Amino acid sequence: MFCYQCEQTARGTGCDMAQGVCGKTATTADLQDVVFYLAQGISMYAHKAGLLGRQDEAIDRAVVEALFTTVTNVNFDEDRLYEEIKALLKVRDEAKKLYQEAAKGAAEELSGPATWQPGASKEEVLKTAATIGIPARREKDGGTATSLKEITAYGLKGMAAYLDHAMVLGLYDKDICLFMHKALADMAGEMEVSDLIALALKTGEENIKTMALLDLANTTAYGHPEPTNVLVTAKKGKAILVSGHDLKDLKMLLEQTEGKGVNIYTHGEMLPANAYPELKKYAHLAGNYGGAWQDQQKEFAAFPGAILMTTNCIQKPADNYKGRLFTSGLVAWPGVRHIADGNFAPVIEAALAAEGFPADEVEKRITIGFARNAVLSAAGTVVDLVKKGKIRRFFLVGGCDGAKSGRNYYTDFAMAVPKDCVIMTLACGKYRFNKLEFGDIEGLPRLLDVGQCNDAYSAIVVAGALAEAFGTDVNGLPLSLVLSWYEQKAVVILLSLLHLGIKNIRIGPSLPAFITPEVLDVLVKNFNIMPITTPEEDLKAILG
Repeated sequence: MFCYQCEQTARGTGCDMAQGVCGKTATTADLQDVVFYLAQGISMYAHKAGLLGRQDEAIDRAVVEALFTTVTNVNFDEDRLYEEIKALLKVRDEAKKLYQEAAKGAAEELSGPATWQPGASKEEVLKTAATIGIPARREKDGGTATSLKEITAYGLKGMAAYLDHAMVLGLYDKDICLFMHKALADMAGEMEVSDLIALALKTGEENIKTMALLDLANTTAYGHPEPTNVLVTAKKGKAILVSGHDLKDLKMLLEQTEGKGVNIYTHGEMLPANAYPELKKYAHLAGNYGGAWQDQQKEFAAFPGAILMTTNCIQKPADNYKGRLFTSGLVAWPGVRHIADGNFAPVIEAALAAEGFPADEVEKRITIGFARNAVLSAAGTVVDLVKKGKIRRFFLVGGCDGAKSGRNYYTDFAMAVPKDCVIMTLACGKYRFNKLEFGDIEGLPRLLDVGQCNDAYSAIVVAGALAEAFGTDVNGLPLSLVLSWYEQKAVVILLSLLHLGIKNIRIGPSLPAFITPEVLDVLVKNFNIMPITTPEEDLKAILG
């Protein structure tokens, strides 16, 4: 195997051993490479068909799910990945047929991923996987081109995750899917460096449309998030813990557990669910338990109930809770029971059989729900406080959390931000400081929790509205971005910020291994991206 798509990659260069840092085996990694390559092949035909006015939603959905499947911490099940490969081969045949029918006898003969055959057995697939992995592509395309292609590939994977969530809720955008097909098809061939840079930024642009679609899907289904005081300590009784990002699964579970005497707790990136009116109306949505994804082995072991993982973020389950753990959607781990049909009866039964919490814990609450609707409703107050000098600066401090050392920087940074500054935060990086007390500025909380990584669109809308109010662009605002990254959704959000022309972003705890010095030089020269240093040095540089 060779994989360097996440921040915790071995030695900061790439996982190339029997097992990756994330826990996936070499076999899993190789099968995921094949899944991605076949998705490219499907897209080559789908792109050609699209140019001729033909498109198939089932083909689009298959590519979106294939890309999401290969995101870090989603699918670790070798058997399911192999079945996915067999299914994608059939989808590729369907895409080819769609193109040929659209071309009416004038179809081009395609090559590469469009015709590549991985083998007739799992063993043969694994043998051929090495021919399409990153080392083989670096040898063929060179380091800089491969780096830029990987940046776009990871951006497309993150974008597919957001698009899949929207599609689950019934929203489907043909044009976004056509772009994904074109991007995947283009990357299958040779491209100039300038074109690869443009493609990466175009991916960021299309991701903004995708996040807007997801925002529409979530707010249509569940209402706009509103400031909410959320319980972060346990209540007496039977319990189910829900982690991941899939709000629809949570809603179905809430419906199926109503009146059964089971409390539902969110975990990790599911925390913002407590701020949606159509979800928090359920009295047994008790609050949030635990912190970010990397602490789940300790937190899941201590949780005395059933646990449901709805999307990415799963880690290798420990034996002391594996029997109480369930997966849904695209997430999978060998030996863990999977709920494929939306019937969560096995999860409920496991919760009722478990001990549950014996007593109420000492109550503690935090405030969440400062998504775009809530913040923009107070925009006049915010602008007035800035003009009066009561708010000196805004800091967006957020992104992914992770186990790698160096992330205490974000806790220290947030605590060191002066009291006349406001901190906006989103994604699971906020768990580094979201239970600390920051106070307020004339009633406006100094810590504004915008939501999960899926809610980055809210932060972009808020920044755009403030820029308009002050008659400037985002770079002219008293706003600094201090971001942490881990996986592919963070990559595509960064591409979206770069597409918007936002400069001076600080990123950590380490720079991506897939960015070569040449590519980094481009990012520095054009956007002044910089690595974090120390909280003291970075604050001094920002505030003067």
